[in-house]
Amino acid sequence: MAKRASGIETKLIHTGEPRIGGAVAMPIFQSSTFLHEGETGYHDVKYIRLNNTPNHLALHEKLAALENAEAALVTASGMAAISTTILAMLSSGDHLLAQNCLYGGTHDFVTKDLPKLGIAVDFIDGDDPDGWRAKLRPNTKGVYVETLSNPLLQVADLKSVVLFARKNDLVSMIDNTFASPINFRPAEWGFDLSLHSCTKYLNGHNDIVAGAVIGRAELVQRVKHKLDHFGGTLDPHACFLLHRGIKTLAVRMRYQSESALRLATFLEEHPAVARVNYPGLTNHPAHQRARELFDGFSAMLSFEVKGDAAAAQRLLDRLTLPIVAPSLGGVETLITRPATTSHAGLSPQQRHDLGIADGLIRVSVGIENTADLISDFEDALGE
Repeated sequence: MAKRASGIETKLIHTGEPRIGGAVAMPIFQSSTFLHEGETGYHDVKYIRLNNTPNHLALHEKLAALENAEAALVTASGMAAISTTILAMLSSGDHLLAQNCLYGGTHDFVTKDLPKLGIAVDFIDGDDPDGWRAKLRPNTKGVYVETLSNPLLQVADLKSVVLFARKNDLVSMIDNTFASPINFRPAEWGFDLSLHSCTKYLNGHNDIVAGAVIGRAELVQRVKHKLDHFGGTLDPHACFLLHRGIKTLAVRMRYQSESALRLATFLEEHPAVARVNYPGLTNHPAHQRARELFDGFSAMLSFEVKGDAAAAQRLLDRLTLPIVAPSLGGVETLITRPATTSHAGLSPQQRHDLGIADGLIRVSVGIENTADLISDFEDALGE
């Protein structure tokens, strides 16, 4: 009898490994269609678009196990996971409560697309549970937050979000991309659905685009049925790369988180830096909450240098190790100004209202030598 895996490091390696044909590595099933074996329901027919090929199923088992959830589903991108989930949980005439500082793509979707579909949205301050009730309506069906907000690294009162959702019969949804299952497992805290851009930490190598939905089985099935019609499935080769990349998640995330804390501490103490956003710093307004909720503080941070946006851009131009590029979560350190990338879709006034300065710099710390990274920032800030 196989020994049951309990540690997340063991689950990363051994859960969802069918060992097909004796292969140690999961093979790529490069076939769009499969033999009919008596399936009676449309959503159960083996077909790539229906997200149920061997490559999909192996990932579903592994992802669910990582967050100690009932079920999981992979998608073609993080936004496919987010948009399909929201549209599976809400219909025309419904109302959604969403955290007021979100990834720019999510913000655009809920403000520009949902209203056209008859779904109303109100934003809430994730740190003000007393203010949420005033936004509640009879037709409110869901609440959507991020584990660590993008790009300001805020930590919402996640325990209160779950309690509020349960009390008011809402589906609780959380984007867990920044934390990853290594640092936070939403199902353990009572969230209904956890969403990921697997493009980031879960894959970890900046070479695919993918997403995931993890959580209660009945809700994940609803998302799957919606996705089966939308067609946002993950192709077999991307499934293979995600399956391979995810196995090193624990060692990558822990090293990257430790490195991010050291870099954030250095930046906080540098005279050319005006502000650092990183929940691992003791002066972060939600540091104690983060310590209670998370097993680590992630490898994302943001900061502002003294001066204007041009000063921030000069710093990016002087750095030699971080790659100036959007996205995050890979082995390479990536650096960007959200005003020109992830949140470029927001108006200048919207960014200002959310506290996203044009000169704000976001850093995704990779697995380079930490001392080398700090030395590079020191040189660039000192010029």
